[in-house]
This record gives sequence, structure tokens and C-alpha cells, in this order.
Amino acid sequence: MTTMNMVKALNSALDVMMERDPNVLTFGEDVGYFGGVFRVTEGLQARYGRERCFDTPIAEGGIVAAAIGMGAHGLRPVVEIQFADYIYPAFDQIVSEAARLRYRSAGQFNAPITIRSPYGGGIFGGQVHSQSPEGLFTHVAGLKTVVPSNPYDAKGLLISAIEDDDPVIFLEPKRLYNGPFDGHHDRAVRAWAGRAEAEVPDGYYRVPLGKAAIVRAGEAVTVLAYGTMVHVAMAAAEEAQIDAEIIDLRTLIPLDIETIEASVRRTGRCVIVHEATRTSGFGAELIALVQEHCFYHLEAPIERVTGWDTPYPHAFEWEYFPGPARVIQALRRVMGDAT
Repeated sequence: MTTMNMVKALNSALDVMMERDPNVLTFGEDVGYFGGVFRVTEGLQARYGRERCFDTPIAEGGIVAAAIGMGAHGLRPVVEIQFADYIYPAFDQIVSEAARLRYRSAGQFNAPITIRSPYGGGIFGGQVHSQSPEGLFTHVAGLKTVVPSNPYDAKGLLISAIEDDDPVIFLEPKRLYNGPFDGHHDRAVRAWAGRAEAEVPDGYYRVPLGKAAIVRAGEAVTVLAYGTMVHVAMAAAEEAQIDAEIIDLRTLIPLDIETIEASVRRTGRCVIVHEATRTSGFGAELIALVQEHCFYHLEAPIERVTGWDTPYPHAFEWEYFPGPARVIQALRRVMGDAT
């Protein structure tokens, strides 16, 4: 076991899988000699050579298209899109080709590819380095969408994604990449900063796709979150001293509805937290599912705390970022004691 931040854990996952399976390779913009803009692929080219860890042109559509072809012929490529904001040029390849290959070929071909990408705000990246596009991918049949919140899960989930025979969108919260939070904006979150570093096994292990984790047990209200918002929700529940059960979804598609349903049926209340914009965000789907499965057990309307329906602002990042204060307000509303 080694104490790792998320960057080191992801690097370890890639190292383990490239050593374990010669069909695993990784490529993307600056991932080779430079080791990636966030250093997730650092050292892999030196260890496995330029044929298995290499740089590509700035052409996201071409990166994903090449991965699809490789996957259809037996390889397991892991590609990096440098920021999730840059993934849109590859959207046609992801949606029209990767997601549908198994279906359109009646099972003759599949696309066992993993598309990694840093996403979300909290690092002053502005409107083109801070987006949260996860909801776009959860709408597409044939894709799996994964968002880890801590180093242990990040490594185990990435290994599971690489071994999966279907295409996986693997979104990495860059706010959590390098361990403890900093800056005066995160005072309320610092109590949970240690969760951004964790003891991680050095070798092979899996965290299954499609299984949520209860990271805080409680009886008063269920909070559904993923990525950075898991830490925000933990800080909010602690500060407000509310007996909240917090569920880290980990995998958005496939979704662990059984864990969600069991919790909401018991607590009778639900708050959903995500950083993406509110309208048509994944929270809307979660609300619909909770209503369908738990309507007669609900004691209050479901609340959601999200980003705003605007481009991610640079100057007003912390007004956009759904922090503990906004989550506390939602918790108090759903508990019936809002001021």
C-alpha cells in the first residue's frame, strides 16, 4: 500500500494494466515524453516504449477514431483528451461509431476503449477548461460513464474500465488530482482534504463499474453526488450537523439504482449535487428515477444543487462552483428548517 493522490493512482492503474496486458496502450496530446499536462502518463513511455505510449496531433476526432479501429482489432487503447472541454470534436466518433459498433455489427466487433479526460472546475480554468459534459454521454446508449472521487476508486475503476469490452468515458475531477485542497475559498472543504489522498494497493485490483459507495451513513436525508461534489457534500453535512447519508455514485451509467432506492426509501428525503449546469444535467435524470422508485416514501420535494446555466466564469468561479454553503441551504430546505 502506498499513499497516493489521484494522479499517482491513475498512473499506477495504467502501469499495472500495460504490464499485465500487452494489448493495452495509451496515447493522446503530450502523453508520451511529457507525461501529460497533468502528468498522469509520466514515465510510461520510458518503460513501455513509443509504440505503446505516444503523442498524437491535436485532433481529438482522429485520436478517438484511431482508438476505435485498434479496439475492433483486438487492442485495448486508453486515450487521453487533454481537457473534457476539447472532447467535442470527437463527439461524432464517440456517439456514432464507438457506442454503436457492437450493435451495428451484431456483435462481430466491439470497441473496448477507454477515453480519459480531466473535467470540472475549481482550478481557475475559465470557460474552456472547466466544463462538466458528463450528462451528454449518459444520454448515449452503448457508452459507460465513470467519475471517481478518490485515489483508491480512481485506480480500481480505471482498471475495470480498461478491461471492459464496451467504450468507457472516464472523467477525472482535476480539482482532486493533486491531493489536499488549498485556497481560502475551500475553508469548509478542508476538513475532508485528506480524502483526496489515500492508501492505494500497488498492484492489480478492481472497483466494479455500476456499483455506488455509501461514504457517509445517515438516516435523515440521502445526498447523491460524484467527483468533487462528494467532498463538498461531506463538508456540508458535517458543518450543518445533519445526519445525511452520502452516496458516491462513482458510475453514472450503469447506475446503481438499488443502492439509491434503498437509501431514499429509508430517509424519505433526497438532495442531488453536481457541478454541471442545471438544465438537462444528470441530476434531472436522478430526480426522475428517485420519483419513479421512491415516490410514496418521499417526505419532501427532491432538491438539487448544481452549476448555473452559464459558461463557467473565470472571475466568478466560486459563485458558480456549488460549494458547501449552497448544499447546506438545500439540506435545510429538504429538512423543513430553511431560514
